[in-house]
Amino acid sequence: MKALARNPLPLDGLLGRVERWVNRLPHPFVLFAGIFGVAAVVSTVIAAFDVSVQVPGEKSSTPVLGALTPEGLSHLLATATDSFMAFPALGPVLVIAMGIGVAQGTGALECLMRIAFLRVSRRWVPYLVAFVACQGHVLADSAYILLPSLAAIVFKAVGRNPVAGLLGAFVCVGSGYDGGILLGTLDVTTTGITKSAADLLPGIDGYQVHIAMNWFFTAATGLLLPLVGGFLIDRVLEPRLAPWNPKYDPAHAGAEDGAAAEALATPAQRRALLISGGVTLVAAAAMVTAWLLPGSPLRGEDGVLAPSPFVDSLALVLSGLFFLFGIVYARCGGVDKEARAVYPHLIGAVRDMSGFVVLVFAIAQTINLLTWSNLGKLFAIGLADGAKSVGLGGFGILLAVVLVTSLLNLLITSGSALWSILGTVMVPAGMLLGLSPAAMHAAFRIGDSVTGAITPMQVFLYFALVSAQKYQPELRLGTVISRLVPFALSFATVWTVILTGFYFLDLPLGPGAPIHLP
Repeated sequence: MKALARNPLPLDGLLGRVERWVNRLPHPFVLFAGIFGVAAVVSTVIAAFDVSVQVPGEKSSTPVLGALTPEGLSHLLATATDSFMAFPALGPVLVIAMGIGVAQGTGALECLMRIAFLRVSRRWVPYLVAFVACQGHVLADSAYILLPSLAAIVFKAVGRNPVAGLLGAFVCVGSGYDGGILLGTLDVTTTGITKSAADLLPGIDGYQVHIAMNWFFTAATGLLLPLVGGFLIDRVLEPRLAPWNPKYDPAHAGAEDGAAAEALATPAQRRALLISGGVTLVAAAAMVTAWLLPGSPLRGEDGVLAPSPFVDSLALVLSGLFFLFGIVYARCGGVDKEARAVYPHLIGAVRDMSGFVVLVFAIAQTINLLTWSNLGKLFAIGLADGAKSVGLGGFGILLAVVLVTSLLNLLITSGSALWSILGTVMVPAGMLLGLSPAAMHAAFRIGDSVTGAITPMQVFLYFALVSAQKYQPELRLGTVISRLVPFALSFATVWTVILTGFYFLDLPLGPGAPIHLP
């Protein structure tokens, strides 16, 4: 086992070449600026040949307009600010980020994660780690840092290999990132992109786009993937790692680790967590009850549950619940007086999203160009016609989305950036083949998740490597990735089987979100 873990694998050389190649890719902002430039040139060339596209449901054909014409430049300049400010994901993401920032900044979320692992049987620790990690998207990118670190401590506390806990939690966070029982920032971000893509075909209706449109699907994965992840951690990952010697830990002394394990939560933090969790659950239950009551103003037209004011404001509701959870935790003694200030946590949360805000500007301009020039419609209809000509339709195009997304995810690890590129073409193409935006969104979730933890482009992979080397100094990148590949393949299989069940049983993917268009 030691030789297996310490000796370089043939994969190391290949991974080194891939890493050097992908490191040459530009920043996502620069990448989108390049896509914008290419789209502007292509639209102008196509428009010069008077190309038009026939959109189903419209009586007359739609011409492709050139971006690098006086009319095009005038439009892009006049609408640049409006398209940025009106981007569907921008406002909801910032709103929900502020709520999560308070819950995380006060330490409430971290304490909750620690308590979740406390006093669990040694046998079931891998499954609990996998379960919590598969819901990790609620913590956004901080889940890649927080959950593996806590999992390593818990594994050590029960006498198991901390590297198995650390790497297992990391890969479950990454390969299950787009699933989970709870909704989070990612759902808001990618849903906004899906809506923008679906709006490229205004002649097609009968569908709903909201952040819970995949909730039934993601909840199913959030329950099934942890079973697979726990089994792999227990039976595949841990046995293949070099044996861990508790007496040799260069990063932490044994006494320090023992104290860390005992100090998972102080009595004051436990009390604060119990009160804040109870208050938050009562508030959530009250809002859901108010939504479900007949005649409630939170229901939609004719009393439907979705679309409705409640579903449309889910981002604000979730942000409010996280905010309530964090502030009650702080006021009940979970942190000292100096850390109870809410305003710094709100500022910090928005500051952490600044990179996303800058990226949204480039994304918004690209979508604005594709929409105005009708280039998005041309590509979508061309893709749909090509799929039909080769007999690819229905479930076949969903599998194609999974495959293409999983491959591109090896290079573009930002889910919002990747979906902004693919969604503008894939969503309208699927709609033209009778698939709802929710179905295309569900297929994207699979590809965006399964390869996210095994690509050298994933910056948190290096954090996991360095953290694991504290316990096992000889560990190398190729060894880590080779240990995580079985998770990616297994998760891809389970994800796809679940989607297959939803498709062929024609089950709704979420409230008011069927797979097929009426």
